[in-house]
Amino acid sequence: MARAKELFAAKDLTEGPPWKRIVEFSIPMLIGNVAQQFYNTADSIIVGRYIGDNALAAVGSAGPILNLLLVLFVGIAVGAGIMVSQYFGAKDRENLSRTIGNCITLTAITSLIIMVVGPLVTRPLLELLNTPESIIDWCAGYLNILFLGSLGFSYFNILSGILRGLGDSASALMFLLVSTAVNVVLDIIFVANFGMGVPGVALATVIAQALSAVLCLLKLARMKEHFELDRSTLKLDKELATNVVKLGLPSGLTQAIFSMAMIMVQSLTNSFGELVIACNVIVMRVDGFAMMPNFSFGSAMTTFAGQNVGAGKLDRVEQGTRDGTLIAVGVSTAITIVLLFFGQYLMHIFTTTPELVALSMRMLRILAFGYIAMAVTQCLSGVMRGAGDTITPMWISIISTVVIRVPLAYTLAYLTRSPEYPTGRPESTFVSLLVAWTLGAIINYTLFRKGAWRTKGLKKRLEQEAA
Repeated sequence: MARAKELFAAKDLTEGPPWKRIVEFSIPMLIGNVAQQFYNTADSIIVGRYIGDNALAAVGSAGPILNLLLVLFVGIAVGAGIMVSQYFGAKDRENLSRTIGNCITLTAITSLIIMVVGPLVTRPLLELLNTPESIIDWCAGYLNILFLGSLGFSYFNILSGILRGLGDSASALMFLLVSTAVNVVLDIIFVANFGMGVPGVALATVIAQALSAVLCLLKLARMKEHFELDRSTLKLDKELATNVVKLGLPSGLTQAIFSMAMIMVQSLTNSFGELVIACNVIVMRVDGFAMMPNFSFGSAMTTFAGQNVGAGKLDRVEQGTRDGTLIAVGVSTAITIVLLFFGQYLMHIFTTTPELVALSMRMLRILAFGYIAMAVTQCLSGVMRGAGDTITPMWISIISTVVIRVPLAYTLAYLTRSPEYPTGRPESTFVSLLVAWTLGAIINYTLFRKGAWRTKGLKKRLEQEAA
């Protein structure tokens, strides 16, 4: 019982072996990412099987607009996580309490704005994206329900970010698992049993996310030994709220830029024909699982760095960076080996067409070594964000994605045109991604070594302001 209580408690990452603390913190997030990926797959199966292909297309077409919504809350969640981890590491109870309270209030205000504005702009945005007439009504209805129920979505993301900032990734995992299970069950009930169609899918998502948000809030309310949560801490502080947004906005913009770049590359992929499009879908689904350890270690490094920068333990941050990066590289190397030798078996899960399996495997072999480079990028970017330097990772992402990846993909496609490949060789998009990942890792390492992140800590900034 005591061990279970310890598992679901705030964790001080400023003590103990860095590698051990990083691994302990990463594992729950990795499990959560895997669960989320399985949920997304199950959700698509339910929609496609019980409603039809048009419904699946309608839910998928809502993606770009949903990503715009996600960008806003990703930004607030990242900023909240950084400030919470630094104040928690500094044992600054007052500022920790005010930060958490302000994040709760800021989320309420932002959610209300989206609940009003979202339904007003949904249809114009769908028309701007050339959404087919056959699915636009379903798509608009789906999005409107999600916008009107965005309070649960936003609070789950923000509050789980706060929990991770406090070192409690296990509770965030547990609530994500609850949300995932409830969502799938409600999908089946609303869609298969009640015949509610696409609105049923959206309603299931809203209810599941609201439940997980309530669980997160109840958990935080029981952590009074670390901070206060009352009317005074909930009062919006303009300066503090601005710091949260400033810290998180670059991460949100990074997500937006990445999404737009993916849309541009998808346009090129579509020109290669149906077989290559199907190949891209398969490889990207495998990629989703292969990238999970990197994202998990990156998030762990953000919290680890934040707490230790807050505690003034920069030497420990350096040691943790080495440990975490080596572990992440080791895991990614193992994944790369598995993909190279057993990837074809993964391809057979998605298709039995020999030509498609062979093409997908060829593309995956190009991409596989990039996961090692991404391990370096995610860990070093995570440390910089945790220290309060969210601008540098944003610029690196812009350079590697917009300046390198997109132009290189189109250039390679143009240079490899032939009678057999009139629009260029399909390898162009995957080679460009591998190059972007590799150069991104080199740029990250170079700028990390320069050490500008060491001067970004909130504690140091507050000391300078006080002086």
